[in-house]
Amino acid sequence: MGVNTVPKNSDYVHLHNHTQYSLLDGLTKVPKLIDFVKEDGMEAVAMTDHGTLSGTIDFYKTAKANGVKPIIGIETYIASRKHTDKDPQKDKARYHLIILAMNNQGYQNLMKLSTVANLDGFYYFPRIDHDLLEKYNEGLIILSACMGSELGQAVKDGRIEDAEKTAKWYKSIFGDRYYLEIQDHGHPKNPIFSQEQKKVNDGILKIGKKFNIPVVVTCDAHYLKHEDQDAHEALLCVGTGSFLADENRMSLKDFPLHVESSSQIIERWGTDYPEVITNTKAIADRCNVELELGKILIPKFDVPKPFDEKSYLHLLVYRGLSWRYGSVEESRSKRITMEEAMETLPPEILERTKFELDVIDSMGFNGYFLIVQDFINWGKDKGIVFGPGRGSAAGSIVAFATRITELDPIKYDLLFERFLNPDRISMPDIDIDIQDSRRNEVIEYCAVKYGQERVANIVTFGTMAARAAVRDVARVMQVPYAEADRISKMIPPPVQGRHIPLATSIIEDPDLKREYDSNETTKEVIDLAIRLEGTVRSHGVHAAGVVIAPDDIVKFIPLERAQKQVLLADGTKKDVISTQYPMGPVEDLGLLKMDFLGLSNLTILRNAIRIIKAVHKVSIVPEEIPLDDEKTFELFQRGDTT
Repeated sequence: MGVNTVPKNSDYVHLHNHTQYSLLDGLTKVPKLIDFVKEDGMEAVAMTDHGTLSGTIDFYKTAKANGVKPIIGIETYIASRKHTDKDPQKDKARYHLIILAMNNQGYQNLMKLSTVANLDGFYYFPRIDHDLLEKYNEGLIILSACMGSELGQAVKDGRIEDAEKTAKWYKSIFGDRYYLEIQDHGHPKNPIFSQEQKKVNDGILKIGKKFNIPVVVTCDAHYLKHEDQDAHEALLCVGTGSFLADENRMSLKDFPLHVESSSQIIERWGTDYPEVITNTKAIADRCNVELELGKILIPKFDVPKPFDEKSYLHLLVYRGLSWRYGSVEESRSKRITMEEAMETLPPEILERTKFELDVIDSMGFNGYFLIVQDFINWGKDKGIVFGPGRGSAAGSIVAFATRITELDPIKYDLLFERFLNPDRISMPDIDIDIQDSRRNEVIEYCAVKYGQERVANIVTFGTMAARAAVRDVARVMQVPYAEADRISKMIPPPVQGRHIPLATSIIEDPDLKREYDSNETTKEVIDLAIRLEGTVRSHGVHAAGVVIAPDDIVKFIPLERAQKQVLLADGTKKDVISTQYPMGPVEDLGLLKMDFLGLSNLTILRNAIRIIKAVHKVSIVPEEIPLDDEKTFELFQRGDTT
């Protein structure tokens, strides 16, 4: 490119973008971001959410599917001192920093940094420090970030020597992987011009020139289009518990934080500072993370010598079948050889078992069954109540033989093919019902057996459904509660578990349409709610999902500390650690995901058995209760149930 050549659209790449995973701060949804940059002619885009990598896999898959290069990043927080310092007087200050993964090693380091920030450095926000950056710098590109960064704050405050010292430190660690960042709303030709941002931009450009550090221009986008700004302001109010009319609330309305078109960026910066545009493309060209999705990542199960996973599973299965279908006592079945066990079985059982084991062997899922049967048998031996089996796994004679289920698939004519099909390679999915009072013991057993660093709960995200969006918007608009309640109750309920979009309801529901057309307040509330509907509002821990990884889980997924604790069997409390990626991405990565669902009715069953034993001296085994007892059916007919 010649000195006076104006960059073209494809020379610009957005490197600083927040999505809805910047919880209650970002409004942009990933598919719409990708659609925008693709239509604009940009070849790549970065995602840099505040303190989290939660949207990474969704972003990566969507970008790849649309021919756009995904640049995986984060806007992290730098602690004012050490990331573990948490003094209320000294450590509330933190600074922003953009980190982008250049390659797979960089992605590994990014996950590590995000995990450490959330597990060890969390103090109001997840934080890291300079020592961590130096330790995990390989494969990472750094942008100096916004006015809230170390560099930006120093320039804004007139502390130029401090700013230069900061820039020199980052350059000493990252070399040519360190870039200074200016922002578009500091350009005088921007319709919403920030004099403060211009001051910071000018200072950063001077530092870049003085120390030969390349500069890029970004938008620090928090929403997709400029007309989304009022919806974003409402979102900020939802997050901070304030009202739109509050004069002193947190607001970003003085900054245009939308995703600008490349032509607008080039028009403003392309003539005087073309390098701040072309440098973004240079960064994009350097970033080449390739994630391997769809693999099967099952932990190695430790089997006794001389067995491997395949032969050991076969042994356990035939031993189990010898007491399920043969004449061998359960205690003796654990000591006999596979050949001895097979001799006790009828031909139809042998045929069905061979078929299932052949499928399991060919799909490589022997380890999966060994892992599941191990913790279930451990739990049952400890007196923990498990459900008899739910879903398609009940059709497996292998599951029945290993006590994973208690339902006889032969007796009930259940199909194995609904559970595992060799024509459709996917991880088995066994729903495991556990008495809720002892669920944590089973998870802790897995954590101890496979390593605390390999087991984690799974995060889940709650989004604003139609009624919730209406209630949130009405509150920030200070609509009286009774009126807000009346409007929200007019929203049609979900149909078969599916929420009806507000935009559809105001067309198809005559009462709501009439209210919308005749009441200005209702119209304002619904119009704003439509733009917030479906946005992530909260995150928590999945009711059942637990990941067991084949290695340190941070090599596959970043972690965070959930805002809850669990009570262990010894009476101690333990923080719940969860993945930053939700259930879908966990499965995309091929990790072993277990559904440990705690059920109160199983706890009630356990307590009933205990009370019956204490009062009536009768030992009840649930699996031995006859399913054709006439007195029980008479009780059902009388309605004497709870």
